[in-house]
Amino acid sequence: MKKVELLNLKGEKVKDINLNEEIFGITPNNNVLNDAIILTMASLRQGTHKTKNRSEVSGGGRKPWRQKGTGRARQGSIRAVQWVGGGRYGTPVPRDYSKKQNRKERQIAIKSALSEKVNAKELIVIDKLSVKTPKTKEIISVLETLKVADKKVLLVVKEFDDNLILASRNLQNVVLILADEINVLDVVGTDVMVITEDALKYVEEVLK
Repeated sequence: MKKVELLNLKGEKVKDINLNEEIFGITPNNNVLNDAIILTMASLRQGTHKTKNRSEVSGGGRKPWRQKGTGRARQGSIRAVQWVGGGRYGTPVPRDYSKKQNRKERQIAIKSALSEKVNAKELIVIDKLSVKTPKTKEIISVLETLKVADKKVLLVVKEFDDNLILASRNLQNVVLILADEINVLDVVGTDVMVITEDALKYVEEVLK
């Protein structure tokens, strides 16, 4: 049975809690995990890139000069790809970059990511996470107490608190999410994961 210390906001140990072996103790499946990372990153791409081809640019309704006798190369339209202001060839068009992964694979991926965090001792569980005022220094103080202020931190809570949102949003090394928003990219993309006890129970309940 994997165990982890439950800490308070002072960094003091409250008790040991048991982690669900089926979620935090599996052998990571790197292939499925990699697929999930690619899928998540692909879903963030808008795919709205677009340039106009020669049929979409204005002008060029007639030949710029006659076919023969001018000494110049023959041209059919001033909107051909070789002309300045002409259409573009082989350039991006709007597309959907999203990929698919079945539900079982998605669960294996997030479990693999969480198990990696436990194995690397990069999971910190705290009894609660709250600040009295919406000041950045309060979050920094908490991170310093937990000795993770110099790392990229993923904060996972069960419910958002206005003060917590305002206090953490200016920190580039802090990602704050809800327990039901937990995803592979945020877990593997941060150095340490700090999760509240009730958020941990929620994650275990959803993924079991």
